[in-house]
Amino acid sequence: MSSVREIARRLGLSPATVSRALNNSVNVDPDTRARVIAAANTARYMPSVSKAPQNVIGLVYPGEPVEPDYGGFESALLAGILRGLNELRFDLKIVSVSRDKLPNENYSQFFLRKGIRGVILRTFLDTRSMCVSIAEEGFPAIVVADRFENSKVNFISCNSRDDSARAICHLLDLGHRRIALAVHRYPDTDHVDRREGYLDAFRSREIEVDPSLMIETIGEMVGGETSILRLMSMPEPPTAVYFTNPLSTIGALKKCHELGIRVPQDLSIVGFDDGDIRYHTFPTCTAVCQDATMIGFESARWLTRMLCGMADTRLQAAKQTRFEINMTTAAAPVEPVRVLPDGTRLAVQVGPALTAKTRRKQSVFEGVTVDSGVSEPKRGKPVGSKRSQ
Repeated sequence: MSSVREIARRLGLSPATVSRALNNSVNVDPDTRARVIAAANTARYMPSVSKAPQNVIGLVYPGEPVEPDYGGFESALLAGILRGLNELRFDLKIVSVSRDKLPNENYSQFFLRKGIRGVILRTFLDTRSMCVSIAEEGFPAIVVADRFENSKVNFISCNSRDDSARAICHLLDLGHRRIALAVHRYPDTDHVDRREGYLDAFRSREIEVDPSLMIETIGEMVGGETSILRLMSMPEPPTAVYFTNPLSTIGALKKCHELGIRVPQDLSIVGFDDGDIRYHTFPTCTAVCQDATMIGFESARWLTRMLCGMADTRLQAAKQTRFEINMTTAAAPVEPVRVLPDGTRLAVQVGPALTAKTRRKQSVFEGVTVDSGVSEPKRGKPVGSKRSQ
């Protein structure tokens, strides 16, 4: 690991000039500063032990760090990173760029000031340029859960497109045709993959997609709950749904239990799992699965090994997810189930308009007709109003 004097000797500069450049002094011209930073990154320079420890890796977020939720990607990722750091006894520091980076310093200077030797980057759609800038500076870094065409950007991610298509084909093989997609509202690489996989499956079978069944939601339990309310109260509800986020999957199953929607008899659900949360649901959820812990582990292990000269300096890897069939998918029901947000169950209306006899009561929800009298079964007649059965 180079010292200030060694960097100065290589560049033909004085140690004082190199020191000022590394400390972002205004008395150093920009070209000299850029040369010094590039040389420091190439030589894996770190401040002396008296100033900062030399075995610290940063988990870097462009904004505020994302809170780890139960079953969420962040908690599994963090667990894997901590395990990966153990091999070479590195420590971890969580860093917010937006909070701590000074306006007049580049990323390398910022990380050196923080005493960080390498970084694991957790980025989002609107901050991908930050990853490219860090890579162009040459600071040791790897991006998790995203991928780049730029050969300088190291990354490790998962490809969920193929298994998303496989999941939808599984539902089509079970006789489902009205298959909904509840996708995360933020179009990051992962969720774009899952949306495209959904569309790929329909294209492969030459079946037209109903755009009304493709909805955006938030990646939280409440997102899954509201998606079920919205989808199952449609005049022609789906018989199956693919949720692209683990927490929205849990929320959807919870709401189905509350409304008495039987999974999978009334509604088949395919979820997404970043770890093993599918084994904590009832029924055990059919899911497209990625191992977020593995992503964290491999990113941390590669970065620390690379810093110690034990691994290649470039890594671009896309791991494959897997599709696991469990207990939340079954054959499409003979008659679809329609359930309003208050728990009222309706037969799905198809064909001619309802007769006058069945228009005794008008629902305020989307103008649905609900028969409140006693008569022989007809389209539009409620089949119960219990929240569970």
